Amino acid sequence: MKAKYCIVPDKNKFFAFLAEQSLTEAELLRARLIQPEKIFMDIEAAVWQIEYKAVAPVTETLLAAVANKLTAAFNLKKVELQQTNLLETSVVAESVKTENKLETENKSVQVEPEREEITLPPEEPEAVEIGEAAAFEAVPSCEAERKDDAYEKAYNLLYGGNKKADGLIFGKAFKGKPRPMIDVIEEENRVVVEGTFVKSIDKDGKLTAFIERVLRTGNVMLTFNLSDETSGLYVRMRFENLEECLQFKKKIKPGMQLRIMGNVAPDRFLFDEMVISPQGIIAVPKKERMDNAEVKRVELHCHTKMSKMDGVTPMEDLVETAIKWGHKALAITDHGVVQAFPFCFDVAEKADIKLIFGMEGYLMNDDGHDIDLEPTDTIKKSRIKKVKNNHIIILAKNETGLRNLYKLVTISHLRYLHKRPMLPREVIEEYREGLILGSACEAGELYRAILAGRPDEELEKIASFYDYLEIQPTGNNMFLVRQERCTVKQLQEHNRKIYELGKKLGKLTVATCDVHFLHPEDAQLRAILQAGQNYSDADQQAPLYFRTTEEMLKEFEYFGKEIAYELCVTNPNKIAEMVEKIKPVPDRDQLYSPFIPGAEKAIKEMSYQRAHEWYGENLPQVVSDRLKMELDSIINHGFSVLYYIAHKLVRKSLDDGYLVGSRGSVGSSFVATMIDITEVNPLKPHYRCPQCKHSEFFMKEEVASGFDLPAKACPECGTEMIRDGHDIPFAVFMGFHGDKVPDIDLNFSGDYQPTAHKYTEELFGRDNVCRAGTISTIAIKTAFGYVKKYYEAKNLHVHSAHVAGLVEGFAGIKRTTGQHPGGIMVVPRNMDIHYISPMNRPADEKDSETVTTHFDYHSINDRLVKLDILGHDDPTVIKMLEELTNIPPQQIPVGDEKTMSIFRSTEAFGVTPEQIGSAVGTYGIPECGTQFVRQMIQDVQPKNFSQVVRVSGYSHGTDVWLNNAQDLIREGKPSEETISTRDDIMTNLIAKGVDPSMSFKIMEYVRKGKAAKGGLEAPMLEAMRAAKVPEWYIESCNKVQYLFPKAHAVAYVMMAYRIAYCKVHYPREFYAAYFTVRAPDFDMDHVVKGVDYMKRYIKDVYAQGYKASNRDKDTVTYLELVIEMLARGFEMERIDLYKSHPTRFTVTEKGLRPPLAALGGIGVTAAQSISEAREIGHPFISQEDLRVRAKVGKAVVEKLAEHGALGDLPETDQIDLF
Repeated sequence: MKAKYCIVPDKNKFFAFLAEQSLTEAELLRARLIQPEKIFMDIEAAVWQIEYKAVAPVTETLLAAVANKLTAAFNLKKVELQQTNLLETSVVAESVKTENKLETENKSVQVEPEREEITLPPEEPEAVEIGEAAAFEAVPSCEAERKDDAYEKAYNLLYGGNKKADGLIFGKAFKGKPRPMIDVIEEENRVVVEGTFVKSIDKDGKLTAFIERVLRTGNVMLTFNLSDETSGLYVRMRFENLEECLQFKKKIKPGMQLRIMGNVAPDRFLFDEMVISPQGIIAVPKKERMDNAEVKRVELHCHTKMSKMDGVTPMEDLVETAIKWGHKALAITDHGVVQAFPFCFDVAEKADIKLIFGMEGYLMNDDGHDIDLEPTDTIKKSRIKKVKNNHIIILAKNETGLRNLYKLVTISHLRYLHKRPMLPREVIEEYREGLILGSACEAGELYRAILAGRPDEELEKIASFYDYLEIQPTGNNMFLVRQERCTVKQLQEHNRKIYELGKKLGKLTVATCDVHFLHPEDAQLRAILQAGQNYSDADQQAPLYFRTTEEMLKEFEYFGKEIAYELCVTNPNKIAEMVEKIKPVPDRDQLYSPFIPGAEKAIKEMSYQRAHEWYGENLPQVVSDRLKMELDSIINHGFSVLYYIAHKLVRKSLDDGYLVGSRGSVGSSFVATMIDITEVNPLKPHYRCPQCKHSEFFMKEEVASGFDLPAKACPECGTEMIRDGHDIPFAVFMGFHGDKVPDIDLNFSGDYQPTAHKYTEELFGRDNVCRAGTISTIAIKTAFGYVKKYYEAKNLHVHSAHVAGLVEGFAGIKRTTGQHPGGIMVVPRNMDIHYISPMNRPADEKDSETVTTHFDYHSINDRLVKLDILGHDDPTVIKMLEELTNIPPQQIPVGDEKTMSIFRSTEAFGVTPEQIGSAVGTYGIPECGTQFVRQMIQDVQPKNFSQVVRVSGYSHGTDVWLNNAQDLIREGKPSEETISTRDDIMTNLIAKGVDPSMSFKIMEYVRKGKAAKGGLEAPMLEAMRAAKVPEWYIESCNKVQYLFPKAHAVAYVMMAYRIAYCKVHYPREFYAAYFTVRAPDFDMDHVVKGVDYMKRYIKDVYAQGYKASNRDKDTVTYLELVIEMLARGFEMERIDLYKSHPTRFTVTEKGLRPPLAALGGIGVTAAQSISEAREIGHPFISQEDLRVRAKVGKAVVEKLAEHGALGDLPETDQIDLF
């Protein structure tokens, strides 16, 4: 028998475990005499040997009891206890009777944190030198500080996998019944509370798990939120160092149920909100509802967060709950939309559940042109006149039905949008093939007709239109009782009437929940949402939660057991069986691209032509290999058209004088570089001679970017060589096998974007392009306002931690639809868009000429060609700088040391950090100017181009920097070893020896946030650990929510570097371009008040955090640059009626002259009118003459006079002769 692992046990946890077992009080006290030193574990044989010291004689009965308890708890065959210190009569022999033997079968014991507290022996185990043990062969090293995989596995087996473990994750065990947090209102000690770990809102208004602060002593203050149903608390903990803090953070995550004992007190720095300082923290299993019925029901009426400002059911959680409960099918039926389909399908795809794709539509009355004067919503104050409509459930039975459903969605949004997307009956009839129609809820025409007392003949006629009839729990319709429109008994009678109609007409009647939230406790969230929309009885929520089979049967027991079962189980399952298993959108590898004759030949010829121009007639092997590999993938997988389209768009912009910046990972493609789609060269860092074409490549990771190479003359002809290459793998762009659909994003100048959009219509035809749709959800700031308003209306103060927990619940609730700022979807001429997505107008604007995809464009990526033709300020700034400096941006030298120095200090500007309020000089540099990124730059201290690229990666990722790379760098890990971009993962893993395909798979899994949700998959972990990838790196992967592509970061930093170069060497031109392009709301009223005022203003806005308005934040951004400009010795001159440009800042000898529009209240239109008037005819003779000729108001003239722009211009034309 061979010991696989040896560990030093945690005595606290050992005794806490024994305290949970069914030992007598006397046995438990005697068990404290056993001091475990080491546990030798043979996992395969299921045998443990425990070496212990006895501090007093121990009976054989007690040893047997402890061994039996451990055997049962861990499913072992045997546990042996061996004493290592000999005492006189240390073991007392006893005759043990058979009836005293303890049970050894494995039982699952519930956690009982209220047990008596156990005082633990203070001494630590003595250091013992380990040798061979008689019972085991080759005993492994047994150390308290071991961190290798074997030790971790054994330790986790002992303490992590035990169902009977007490869940203690911090401090000491404790007893006591948890108190409602709302009752914790004053300073107290040893208070016990229990709640959910919810996210916090940081100073920038973002949700984050933890807020931590490193103190000057090196200690770390960690704060997180705990919330129960009544209120919340801040949990504050102090750790000796970052490592200790990080180890604790690994043990908990948002959503966990925690029981905490500690001291509470108000914090005067947090508006006297209550804070608990834990002495013990226990992880408590969450109580979850389960469906235990032998045959499960099927829910046919579910609203998710895509039911605009109404449903609060998380899409993924809904499907996961149905899967967990064992339901074989589930229908998704949002109000008038189908936008949840792709999200739900992604969860259901690999599970044994059938999703039924449907919609609760709005059926226009046959006299739909009439206006309904009754309240359209039974619990809303306002009485909005709307076209008559009734609810109707429309389910897709098969592929044909799904296409017809999508067409109905499009028709309802584009033709019959009357605040809601409606459908005439005849249109539904026209597209009825493949559809199943249900009578819906109390807002359906059948229920309304019954409520109105219509005769049976009319009811039968109405019911005959539907394929099945629907009833719901009486609680759903209690608002009718409150309105005295019926009684509870009548609600039951209405349901019976619908059932009888179904029987008479031979139609199935089904019972549904009309789900609007997942669990009963989620009703509060919907109440807050509706209160924010001025619903009068938002607090009287109907029980619209997802019910189990047992819960549903209980709701309908008044029908009798048999009929209730038919309504809740039999009939819904019959409907589900009618529906085929279908996909809402094609698979991701099915790209439908337009056809352009000759595209393959064109990109191949252009690529080789440019390659020869750069690298000579005989291409270096690295160049020819990369070119061939990429072209084979692009052409063989049918992606030539995408490249050719992008080339045409970029070429036109360049010909028209506007530089184009690439976004996304297109810079990973060398072919894209060769045909002008991107400036980013993804080859290994290298020199190349523009004259004789000599080149030198660095293939062994000697340098991260060609821009970091020192200047060098060509050894062949003496010409200064070009430094290029950023070492970016092609696989990041198109997959390891070159079959991933490329996503080509292009940053056009904002001034040029409309021209580029129009050009796509010329290329493909106006009817074959549409805008990429987006879904806008409730912003955190808006949700915060809803929650605060809700409680303020009740004159209640609720702890901010509870507020933050509720705000988190609002995440993902649809507010409206929109359009991607530059995304164009191209539909092939011979294809119907409804094979991919329905269509609608952005924000349901009935009169808008823009049409977008109904699905969020992320949901249909890789099915249609998407062109990202974005408008961006950077190319506009670059163009203006070129006009002012006469330096083409491509000729700005790379590697300028003075330029790079501003990423480390302010010395290049001749100013101190105190003067400008920043330790680095990156104000106004794209992607580097915000307070968040400046702090990041200070931490990283980038010395070259490639390190700034890493900063760009950190700043654009989610959970890449905070609580991740920042902590690792502070621990001493080199920034180059941390994860910055998605490319880092693949290249680092390959370098460690992980299989390239597996490395790519891990990169894709991590960068999409899948590892953060459920951890890396077992094969991934196995491959990484086999290659000896450090555990801290694996843990870093498990935190990432989103990763930026390196090519995108390089493209951004190339633009940023050029602008930074001008800031250093052409400062006045830089400030003029920045204020003109990036500060459209520049207001001289702030500037003329002086530097001290501007600094106070900036300080006040930062103090507001996320509560500051966007306008104030924008103002801070340009005021920081004004202060910097003045500190560098330049002046902001006075606005001049004749010299100031209407909209542009102009360069003067002393500094800048602001434009006329830089005065608050004047605006662009008035400024241009003044400019036109002064260009025509003679100078203005008076203020009155200015008003008349420029056609501006008195307020405009007064503002000009206030700033001294009018000089001594008189008020009127009249001349005083006396």
